[in-house]
Amino acid sequence: MHPILFRIGNFPIGTYGLILVIAFFSALALAKRQGRMDGLPGDALVDLSITMLLAGVVGAKVLMVVVDVSGGARLADAFSLDTLRAGGAVHGGIIAGAIALFWRARKLKLNLPLTLDACAPAASLGQAIGRLGCFSAGCCYGSESHGPLSVIFTSHDASLLSGTPLGLPLHPVQLYTFCMNLVVMALLLLIRKHRRFKGQVLASYFILEGLGRALMETWRGDLDRGVWFAGLSTGRVTALLFILAGIVLGFWFHRSNAAPKEA
Repeated sequence: MHPILFRIGNFPIGTYGLILVIAFFSALALAKRQGRMDGLPGDALVDLSITMLLAGVVGAKVLMVVVDVSGGARLADAFSLDTLRAGGAVHGGIIAGAIALFWRARKLKLNLPLTLDACAPAASLGQAIGRLGCFSAGCCYGSESHGPLSVIFTSHDASLLSGTPLGLPLHPVQLYTFCMNLVVMALLLLIRKHRRFKGQVLASYFILEGLGRALMETWRGDLDRGVWFAGLSTGRVTALLFILAGIVLGFWFHRSNAAPKEA
């Protein structure tokens, strides 16, 4: 774990930010490759991806602030430097990115179901790589564990920036989630190969991501995950909404779109 790459004066340059850049360009390359298989223009997908990135960053931070404030934090802290440095709540980024995708795809006159299918596996890849950034920063950490896979964080920067417990064996839930996202990506690519209707890949993404996130919450221990009602964390609440959205989208796309011919 190495949260800070280097400092410019008193301003730290974090590892998390660099890994997010790698995640974005990796996801963009995969989205363009998937889009070409359906005849989507690469330049339009680049435009779309940049819009989604900006919306995702804002959405992740907004949901993080909502969770923090609901947990008793001051609203004024939302405008602090720590908020600017933090990655945010991933599902807030996904929701905002999805809204931006619908809006920008319409502006660019892209076929919406095919565009969504191209972006879904790319989103999982970007999330997977992003979790390596979480592990480097020490955020989104796991609950206490004394099993063979447990990790011990020792960086005081991580403790200061993310509240990471030091010297305590924890589940490496960031790495669990990295593996989960890669599995979701692989399943989506397999579904894309045998797709029966346009939009099936996106619907499958929401269902698989929701199921995976609900499982990962079992080992999460960070306070930023929040707790809503009946002991459900923010991650589990949004995971349930994702599963529901995937089911609804699957029925809707199945009724309204015929499967494209595979290249």
